[in-house]
Amino acid sequence: MEIRIGIVNAPRELSFETSQPAEQLTEQVETALTNGGGVLKLTDDKGRLYVVPTAGIAYVELGTEESRRIGFVG
Repeated sequence: MEIRIGIVNAPRELSFETSQPAEQLTEQVETALTNGGGVLKLTDDKGRLYVVPTAGIAYVELGTEESRRIGFVG
């Protein structure tokens, strides 16, 4: 699943792929945002950890769960 996080006052968004299900990601985002003053911790497919301060989050976009196709469509 592709995740895009917009950061306040940043020209680019944080974008990465993860294998976590949408329900789990939604729960993590909601918990981080409602606790106030915390951080959102997410892990991508390669095992990298992303820690984003919740005060700086402008938006979180969760993409579709299907993987990208590689190659030509005939």
